[in-house]
Amino acid sequence: MTFPGGVGVSGLRVYDWPTADGLCGGSPHVHLACAEAYVVVGGTGRVQTLTRQAYEETPLSQGAVVWFTPGTIHRLVNDGDLRIVVIMQNSGLPEAGDAVFTFPDMDPAVYHPAATVTDEPSARRRRDLAVEGFRTLRRRARDGDGAALDDFYRAAVRLKRDLVDEWERRWRSGALSSAVRTGDHLAHLRAGDWKYLTGASVRRVSPGQALGMCGHLETYELSP
Repeated sequence: MTFPGGVGVSGLRVYDWPTADGLCGGSPHVHLACAEAYVVVGGTGRVQTLTRQAYEETPLSQGAVVWFTPGTIHRLVNDGDLRIVVIMQNSGLPEAGDAVFTFPDMDPAVYHPAATVTDEPSARRRRDLAVEGFRTLRRRARDGDGAALDDFYRAAVRLKRDLVDEWERRWRSGALSSAVRTGDHLAHLRAGDWKYLTGASVRRVSPGQALGMCGHLETYELSP
């Protein structure tokens, strides 16, 4: 079974660890192939975003929904008990490396060890490195350096290029497969065939726990 539409869902309690600029929150990063949405279920905060168009801060409070496309560098700021349900396109790709942190040094030999998390101290170090790089990118963009984000995007693609074949396999077996299945259902309906409906089922999934990029995650294993 895949989640409807081939998307991923997780619960997120955004980190309340302070950073060098006095703000609390998560690790700034970008997704190369996935759109992402935040549904705020409690607390308050902000999402800082950086694109070629602008740097922006979007306030977050209960009931707010914010979404952004691949290429949007984003940082969650926790102003008070910020809790979010995260909806992610192409379920499985983020866990397969679709996310790229805004580290100051994007050399693979430096990046990959820094991106690996085994416990809370390493999660804090990863977050702090990403914030450092994000602040540099934001400053360069504010100063009119149009190459700032281009340089980062180029390095991000170089880091992940070898994973694209695996990502395509996941997309074909997940999001694309789900869309094709809907087409099959429509074909049955057009033919007046109702028998596929007899395979209906209900599943309940309990969450697991993980240290995520932006906070404490409740993850859901949607196995067949």
